[in-house]
Amino acid sequence: MFIFLFLYPIESVIKLIVDYKMKRILITGGTGFLGINLAKKLKSKFKVILGARNNKQNFKAKRVTNCQIIPLDVANINSVRDAVNIVKPNIIIHAAATKFVDLSEKFPFECIDCNILGSSNVARVAIDKKIESVIGISTDKASPPIKNIYGMSKSIMEKTFVSSAQSSKTNFLCVRYGNVAWSTGSVLPIWKEMFEKNKIIYTTGPYMRRFFFSVEEAVNLVTVSLNNRKKLNGKILSVNMGSARMIDILKCWISKYGGKYKIINQRKGDRLDEYLIGNEELKFAYKQIFHGKNYFVIDFNKSSKKPLKKIISSSNTKKLSKKEILKILSFGLNGEE
Repeated sequence: MFIFLFLYPIESVIKLIVDYKMKRILITGGTGFLGINLAKKLKSKFKVILGARNNKQNFKAKRVTNCQIIPLDVANINSVRDAVNIVKPNIIIHAAATKFVDLSEKFPFECIDCNILGSSNVARVAIDKKIESVIGISTDKASPPIKNIYGMSKSIMEKTFVSSAQSSKTNFLCVRYGNVAWSTGSVLPIWKEMFEKNKIIYTTGPYMRRFFFSVEEAVNLVTVSLNNRKKLNGKILSVNMGSARMIDILKCWISKYGGKYKIINQRKGDRLDEYLIGNEELKFAYKQIFHGKNYFVIDFNKSSKKPLKKIISSSNTKKLSKKEILKILSFGLNGEE
């Protein structure tokens, strides 16, 4: 191979050698909000390839990341197998998902196909092709008490990956967090679209409390799991995060940007609070320090020697200040998304 490298300019040769030595990461759902931001963070240390079926987003993802993009539909196992055969990844970050709670209730088969069948397909192919590691992106809605189809589908993904870690040589792990501010399917871009139409924001639950995570924090959590993937094999990694009531976010929005809000009927599948770690998970959960910071680890395969004593929910975590809320809002409302 290296004999032919002398036919190319030195800059191209160096790039080819670096790419050859780098571990390869395939990100499913790679042209979504999280996938793009993961690629921007990881591409300096890994050869990142984005897999997605959304052609419209593919052009934007290519422009902002300069990463290779390949067609990938996780609900089709042949598509997953083809992508893995082409990319030959060392690591898969499984971010592809149907995320809308209300649409998952209305169109459950779409949610099941992507979130359950798709995750199963990724796991099967990863085991078959002897992929080193698979990291699943999960959600606080997967924590008990589960109230909707979306949360159940993500819980099944978690259990599938955790179980697969015990019966294969591939490392499987998950990360779990709350709303990534301004990500596809989250409440803020939906509110922004309403606001831009007539300055009215419709809310289904003003007193619901939700965890909020910046995209930088979400990417950092995935990076921690990536750097500690062998130690976290068969486990779920999470970290505490601030929460806010919808009404408090709306008040900050209106005080800064104007407009008003109206309360409408609650969506099917919504719950008042979200849970990072539910009551049934406490005996499997414990704190662990990575890079000088406290994280939560859930290991369903054995009871913890030092289990957590109380649930981690949006009702008992740190409340976001007005300053913190305005910073989150400015990311999307000032054109930074």
